[in-house]
Amino acid sequence: MSKHFEIIVGTMLGAAEYVADAIAEKLNERGYTHTIHAEPDLANINKASTWIVCTSTHGAGELPDNIQPFARQLENADLQAVNAYVIGLGDTSYDTFCFGAKEMEKHILNGGGKLINDALYIDVLEHPIPEDAAVEWFDEKLANA
Repeated sequence: MSKHFEIIVGTMLGAAEYVADAIAEKLNERGYTHTIHAEPDLANINKASTWIVCTSTHGAGELPDNIQPFARQLENADLQAVNAYVIGLGDTSYDTFCFGAKEMEKHILNGGGKLINDALYIDVLEHPIPEDAAVEWFDEKLANA
């Protein structure tokens, strides 16, 4: 049975969505199945599957609007079955660089979940096409899994 991934997206302007799509392509190439959640709802996400949380940061360090309800669902959830990768997109010219991703990490860990690797924080100033950096990182993680 192939491994299934739950790709959870937090995006305002679409960059995190592009990253999620590129990660999904890589999973397809390797024969894995996945579900992309553009409007994530904990009730529809399998905690036993591997999660890939891919989110940007918006405004003064907030999560994008589409993932805020999901983040609230995680606050009191039992996430002990969760193993997750976190990919954050941000801009290092802001002192709230990747705060959205860091908030998601905190929710997962507080609920008893585990991060498979340290999160990847992509600086869009350094990587104007963030999906390239994300796929390169994730492909290496998959190869070593």
